[in-house]
Amino acid sequence: MRIIAGTLRGRRLNPPANLPVRPTTDMARESLFNILNNYVDYEQCQVMDMFSGTGAVAVEFISRGASSVTVVDINSQCTDYIRSECQRLNIGNLQVVRADVFDLIKRLSSNKMGMSTGFGTKYDIIFADPPYAMTELASLPDLVFDGNLLSDDGIFILEHPREFDFESHAHFWQHRAYGKVNFSFFANKFDQ
Repeated sequence: MRIIAGTLRGRRLNPPANLPVRPTTDMARESLFNILNNYVDYEQCQVMDMFSGTGAVAVEFISRGASSVTVVDINSQCTDYIRSECQRLNIGNLQVVRADVFDLIKRLSSNKMGMSTGFGTKYDIIFADPPYAMTELASLPDLVFDGNLLSDDGIFILEHPREFDFESHAHFWQHRAYGKVNFSFFANKFDQ
């Protein structure tokens, strides 16, 4: 996997083969960021990458100038790998959290986490790439919006298999497909 653009452009991420992940392909990641380039000022962005896996999407946000990125994954191999890559690439504004995403959303939504944890703000972008077989996948948009985790102009991006259709969701904004990779975009405001 390579970083597509920004200060880390061309650098490679080489995750170990035993990570239990399905990384977003370089082509799909590049297409995702081509869409976001039209709507996002990365330098002002607070980003959360849920089910981060290899951290490739998070590192792409950092490379493009995001002010801070929080990655969340329950697997310690994934979080250990992301920490080691941050050290190797000299990334200081990426926070790695080993947690169950659904538990974390509940804690953030109920304001049980204090400012000292680094979770004192709403996010401008939340990206989620859950395992495709996860039974709770369809509930993620509701959890993010009901939990009030996004800033007023925030965008939630969900990567999912083609069997899912979120067009009837109240916050649905647009859908894009790149091969087997599907992105559904959700927003509080639609004049992005």
